[in-house]
Amino acid sequence: MEESQKTVAGEVCQPADHAEQIVNDSPILLEVTNLQSGYNRKNPVISDLSLHIKPGEIVGLIGPNGAGKSTTIKAILGLIDKYQGEVRLPGKQAGGYAYIPELPSLYAELTLWEHLEIMAMAYGIGRDEFNERADILLEQFDMKTSKYSFPGDFSKGMRQKVMIMCSYLVQPALYLVDEPFNGLDPFAINELLEWFASEKSRGAGLLLSTHVLDIAQKVCDRLVLIRNGRVINEGSLPELQLQAGMQDASLFEVFTHLMSR
Repeated sequence: MEESQKTVAGEVCQPADHAEQIVNDSPILLEVTNLQSGYNRKNPVISDLSLHIKPGEIVGLIGPNGAGKSTTIKAILGLIDKYQGEVRLPGKQAGGYAYIPELPSLYAELTLWEHLEIMAMAYGIGRDEFNERADILLEQFDMKTSKYSFPGDFSKGMRQKVMIMCSYLVQPALYLVDEPFNGLDPFAINELLEWFASEKSRGAGLLLSTHVLDIAQKVCDRLVLIRNGRVINEGSLPELQLQAGMQDASLFEVFTHLMSR
């Protein structure tokens, strides 16, 4: 197995010892089977959790606060102990994966451009290719005027953009994104949604943890509902509507009904 490689913004890595490696041309980018994990073996936060993501698919991981959404992502990444179950992630030849955590974490002494340069050097992206990709990202995320600015001058939304840009620069096969909409204004949210659509069109997969149900309804191909660390329902919105017996209901209505059962 390749060892995980952390980036300056979040994490872009290859499977570590906690995970199996998915090879190129696999119909599955992420496969989690009967995962049990948490901070205490005697009281695991996640129990018997299974999910999968295919190329070009956005899967929403939704649940109330404390349901175990962030813990699930951390367990998949091997950031907390896995007690049983299997995790399969894309290996280097299959494109690898990127982690964008809820709280932006950047180096205070590096400019935006330097963050991108370090990412490119870490992953062997040539100077010409880097300049082309980075200039497109600065334009796409409306950050050209902040190219040589430091993170201390950035809003939460701008810091989030830097993390996304660093991950996008590498163009991995799979993204694991934890609560990305917190603190973002409507314009930043719209840019983020456009990025999701672009990466989906490229064939990347996204696991999106969120409690913003109206956005999840718009962008997610499938939804995994969790409560107390367990999957209670899974499927597309029409499939969830059928499970709830609520034809044409919104995700919010279906979610509240299924969670209250």
